Amino acid sequence: MDIVSDQLLVRRAIPVKAIVTPLWKEEAQQQLQAQINQFDGQLQQLELQVQQMMTELQRQMIGQPSDAMNAQIQDLQSQANARKSELLEQKNQVLQQLNQVQVLEMEQEVEQGQIDNFFHLQKGDHLIRKMQVEVVLRDGIVEDIRGEL
Repeated sequence: MDIVSDQLLVRRAIPVKAIVTPLWKEEAQQQLQAQINQFDGQLQQLELQVQQMMTELQRQMIGQPSDAMNAQIQDLQSQANARKSELLEQKNQVLQQLNQVQVLEMEQEVEQGQIDNFFHLQKGDHLIRKMQVEVVLRDGIVEDIRGEL
């Protein structure tokens, strides 16, 4: 038996925007600075690990040809430099975000992320309008829901 329904449950991604306030700006800067500090810690840890591995490698290779030791040291250094480059690139991206946050004007709306939502779609509904919904926050509190629910 066929069951015919005149409505459909549909999922949509709803953009969440935040209004820039002194509190929002301070929290955003603190979060980004924490990420920068985390990258700095990872970079320091990487340097320490590389030094330990170099010392261990040199200890293990005593008496072996210097060409073999140099090749292994170079390989280790290459791997460490690749990881260091990744971390520095990520840190630079966060630094750019921090700079962007610092120049935002008060009351400006910025993208904060998105949330998923389900809604019923029926014959005769305007799909585009139903999909164009956004939530606006002020200091974490919903200030506005724009669009057709």
